[in-house]
Amino acid sequence: MAYDIIVVGGGIGGSALATVMARAGRSVLLLEKSLAYEDKVRGEWIAPWGVTETKRLALYDTLLSAGGHHLSSHVTYDETRDPAEAEARALPLGMFAPDVPGPLCIRHPVHCQALFDAASAAGATALRGVDVKQVELGDTSSVTYVHDGQQHTEHAPLVVGAEGRQSVVRRAAGLTLHQDKPHHWFAGLLVDGVQAWNDTRQAIGTEEDFAFLAFPQGNGRMRVYGGWDLAAKTRFAGQEGPRRFLDAFRMKSAPHNEAIAQGTPASPLLAYYNNCSAAERPFAPGAVLVGDAAGWNDPILGLGLSITYRDVRLVSDILKETPHGREPDFRPYAEERRERMRRLRIASELQAKLDMEFGEEARARRRRYHEASAVDPMLGMHGVATLAGPEAVPAEVFEAAHVARVVGV
Repeated sequence: MAYDIIVVGGGIGGSALATVMARAGRSVLLLEKSLAYEDKVRGEWIAPWGVTETKRLALYDTLLSAGGHHLSSHVTYDETRDPAEAEARALPLGMFAPDVPGPLCIRHPVHCQALFDAASAAGATALRGVDVKQVELGDTSSVTYVHDGQQHTEHAPLVVGAEGRQSVVRRAAGLTLHQDKPHHWFAGLLVDGVQAWNDTRQAIGTEEDFAFLAFPQGNGRMRVYGGWDLAAKTRFAGQEGPRRFLDAFRMKSAPHNEAIAQGTPASPLLAYYNNCSAAERPFAPGAVLVGDAAGWNDPILGLGLSITYRDVRLVSDILKETPHGREPDFRPYAEERRERMRRLRIASELQAKLDMEFGEEARARRRRYHEASAVDPMLGMHGVATLAGPEAVPAEVFEAAHVARVVGV
């Protein structure tokens, strides 16, 4: 049969789009390579503006039902600050989006499965264990794949690339991906048994040669991340890597981290370098890209899910508004995404400069920043862009003069 849409990639972006479009009455084929979703470290924190996008897509209740856990406060620890002072300045997270109590956390494999099941329940043909062999794009696009030992070729006016950074659809469309130079190493670990921690509070901090981020998921489970210098590539390699990683969380400036260090690793420790990337444009004749397939922001901001849900909402709105038999115009999506990712790239560069650089000069920079931003809130507007959305702060925040003020205060 011919479909209205073929979605390659049944992760979060692909399954979300398939669900929305199937609910809208479109015939959707959803193709996912894996038989079981694995813990990939990424994709477990949705910023308040991203939570708003899930609500606009009518997917929020699905995520809550699957175990979504809201966070309501944030603490920034640092070796230049007294921990009691940092905690006294805890940031309430319910003020960044209407009717959103704060960021939403949900484990990546559970998140993917909930959306894949929702797509199937909405009427999409959802297949697992699919090996995509060829994608051909044009007036009538096609995808050739193997499933259950049988080769199939299916046709549709549109193929959606939602299969992540190594997108087959992006390559078939001839779209170039531009990547920035890496800034630091980053690793993530799921930890169980973190008892002495407020499970509605997230935290970040930097001390000596290590920086951390911590996001509770409820019931003593927490996803933690750590960043360190690119020169120390194998710092946490080997069988004892997860334990050494947790030991690095023991910080004088963040005494509650002892609860993390005493936890039990509950996933592989996966490390990768952090950078930003962007496809030259997120669409081509017969194809459109969403999520990481279209380029990604430095994960230091944790905005992969929020970006993806915005992508899905914009693309699905365009598709629902396009009359049957007409070619959708994805130019507004491309324009919005280009500016959105430009702004978030600058915000992530600022955050990496502040939190993921080490040594005396970096320490002095953070001290000056914390002192100055307490007096002049404009200096912290890149953080507001992370939580409320890049369009929620003045455009001048993303200009060179403001950046120089932040890192040079």
